[in-house]
Amino acid sequence: MKGLTLLVLAAFAGLLIYAGTDFAVLGDPKSPASTHVATQYLLRSYPDTRTPNVVTSVLADYRGFDTLGETTVVFTAAAGQSARSRASP
Repeated sequence: MKGLTLLVLAAFAGLLIYAGTDFAVLGDPKSPASTHVATQYLLRSYPDTRTPNVVTSVLADYRGFDTLGETTVVFTAAAGQSARSRASP
């Protein structure tokens, strides 16, 4: 069973390495994220959201539910740690 687990993990690691070879070079101005997505956020953030700060419009308006989920996870972790530290002597 241990051999099968190692084989599956090795295959998965190989798949991840193979998929990583298709990533754009870091900082490449001609990558799809730089030429399509970022440009659309910069051009449409103010007309769509009426928020002058692009970062705020992306986090609060375009990715609002994702940001809410991340905030909930961090708050829950902090509340759990606080309760745990108060309960221990």
